[in-house]
Amino acid sequence: MKQVARQARAEGRPTGFVPTMGALHEGHMSLVRAAMAESRPVIASIFVNPTQFGPSEDFQKYPRTLAQDRKKLEDAGVDFLFAPAPEEMYPRGFRTWVNVEGLSERLEGRARPGHFRGVTTVVLKLLEIVQPKKAFFGRKDAQQARLVGQMARDLHLDSEIVVCPIVREPDGLAMSSRNAYLRPEERRAATVLYRALDGARQSIARGERDALRIVAAMREMLRTEPLAEPDYVELADAEALEPMTRLRGVCFALLAVRIGATRLLDNLLIEERDGKVVATL
Repeated sequence: MKQVARQARAEGRPTGFVPTMGALHEGHMSLVRAAMAESRPVIASIFVNPTQFGPSEDFQKYPRTLAQDRKKLEDAGVDFLFAPAPEEMYPRGFRTWVNVEGLSERLEGRARPGHFRGVTTVVLKLLEIVQPKKAFFGRKDAQQARLVGQMARDLHLDSEIVVCPIVREPDGLAMSSRNAYLRPEERRAATVLYRALDGARQSIARGERDALRIVAAMREMLRTEPLAEPDYVELADAEALEPMTRLRGVCFALLAVRIGATRLLDNLLIEERDGKVVATL
């Protein structure tokens, strides 16, 4: 992979990179299409990263569908697939870690201690191996995208971090590899995340700017679904990821909700544009 990357750079070809953990869905493929629209070669990686899973999380059962994923990438015209083994990424004696202080401990970091240390470490390793001009991430994992962007900036990486829109099912559920865990009744219940965020979007469109009232309304919507157990419901500014009391600048409404044994994330992007506040699902 490093040899391929060096050759592309030597030939002046801007590489596009889509890092994934596999079990590819339309959300991943939208990142592939974004990369292909402005890069060649396009490289995708599939690596279920053990260091971002806690001891009681779903590393062992995380869906692994390498043959199907490879076929999807080939059909889409991706040039190279990088699918390293864990022992390649974390050889014996590995002891270097990357941590984005002040951002890694909030929200997901508070719920999953050590998670982002694993994420930022493996992303830095992948970026160093692939050496892309641009790397494409989805906005569904908004905090992850924020941390990766901060890391790239702080460490003066050559790669530009591109954050692409959330891709949703027809009923609004954000596409996720973990959706495959949901039983039929849980899948129906999972749409409550979208309904909570869409309610916030509508409230903002009507002029609501009180963040605490918006959060309270989202919690109320989640309470209508017996199978939903919220981990957190917050409205946070996009830069520091700190809770807000009133909408201003760029911020996110962020949800982490358990539906049965499956933990799902979703968010609403809120921006001020030309004196107006625009919320995007």
